[in-house]
Amino acid sequence: MTQYLYPQNLKATANLWLWGLRDFCIIGIAALLSVVIMVYLKIFIPAAVTLVYGFLTIRMDDTTVMDYMKYAVKYLITTQQYFEWR
Repeated sequence: MTQYLYPQNLKATANLWLWGLRDFCIIGIAALLSVVIMVYLKIFIPAAVTLVYGFLTIRMDDTTVMDYMKYAVKYLITTQQYFEWR
């Protein structure tokens, strides 16, 4: 008798640790290029950009840090708040 194990949600995106699979590949390639640039040119900006991108794409419960920041900016700055006094 063969037993098969299926994930709970078959439509969920593939995740690797805290990132989506696409983001993890981008971070890996960017980190490799950043190290090469750091070694040969002594420029740290690509490594900083890679770290910021890595932080902004951390995924928890299908929402990234960048999504939270967009929601906060939309709520606090760009969307008019409506108050009704009674």
